[in-house]
Amino acid sequence: MYLQPKKMKHRKWHKGRSKGIETRGTEICFGKFGLKSMGSKWIKASQIEASRRAIIRTLKKKGQLWIRIFPYKPMTFKGTEVSMGGGKGSVDHYVFPVKPGRIIFELDGVREDLAKEAFRKASDKLPVKTKFIKRV
Repeated sequence: MYLQPKKMKHRKWHKGRSKGIETRGTEICFGKFGLKSMGSKWIKASQIEASRRAIIRTLKKKGQLWIRIFPYKPMTFKGTEVSMGGGKGSVDHYVFPVKPGRIIFELDGVREDLAKEAFRKASDKLPVKTKFIKRV
């Protein structure tokens, strides 16, 4: 099951625009290694889940993983061959609007080369360019 909010005040949101660099969630807090975003995109809940599974498979039950982002923004979708008008479409999936500098995943309890390999596989599943970072 993909990540999604349990309850929301407003079911459908405006799109909004992503601009600037991230100010929150830019430093490693929990683990030793991190995967940092280098661009702006909307990351779907399914992409987060695919990345998480790629990391878990690489680690083989070793280490601990933290997911530092949560998809809270609802994206709507109107079906194919639906004419103009008739209001906004129904909620299809949830996204997290990521900006440059945001930590997406953190890892601890594994060797650096294994963490690098796990994050490389995870970054292939994400729509943004990422960078492997270490805690100083």
